Order: sequence, then structure tokens, then C-alpha cells
Amino acid sequence: MKLEGEGCLLRIYIGELDKWHHQPLYEAIVVKAREMGLAGATVLRGPMGFGAHSRLHTAKILRLSEDLPIIVEIVDKEEKINAFLPEMDRMVRDGLITLEKVRVIKYSANPP
Repeated sequence: MKLEGEGCLLRIYIGELDKWHHQPLYEAIVVKAREMGLAGATVLRGPMGFGAHSRLHTAKILRLSEDLPIIVEIVDKEEKINAFLPEMDRMVRDGLITLEKVRVIKYSANPP
């Protein structure tokens, strides 16, 4: 796959405990992105954050939280991201989804 020039960055902010059909939502999102042929996805786990409910989620020892912030990032061409958005609308019930234009400098894999 060749991916250079203008693209889109899709960011999905969810909680670690969010589920989709009894599996972690972040896993379901990555699997769906792969099924739909997107260029790649990365899951980031945050040590602290809060969202629409203003509930503080933290990894600090004094305030143990099992529901840490998760961000799923996906970069691809705009048309592929746009085709993926209806799936995110169905899957993400609580969270934030953002989209921004990016310039892809390099996207490559070593040949097998």
C-alpha cells in the first residue's frame, strides 16, 4: 500500500472499559479498521484524563481507576476514513471522535 501526501487522522477517545459485543471497544475498532483495509491503527493508553461526564480517570496509586483513557489513531486517505466513519458512529456510544487533515511524509514496510 502506498500512502503519501494529503491524508486524514481519525482520533477516537474512549474509555478502557468500553465494550463492543463483549470485547474491548478499542480492540473491536482496530479489527474493524483492518477488515476495511485501512492503512493502520494505533491504540494509546493515557495515564489520566476526563471526558463529557467530568469523571477523573487516573493511574495514580491513591486513586486507582480501571477505566483509563484510550485513544485510537488511524491515518489514511480521506475517502477511506469517510467510509469508516459510519462504523464508528455505530460502535462508539460514549466518547469523542475527531478528524483532521495531515500530510503523510512516509509510510512503508520492509518487503518479506
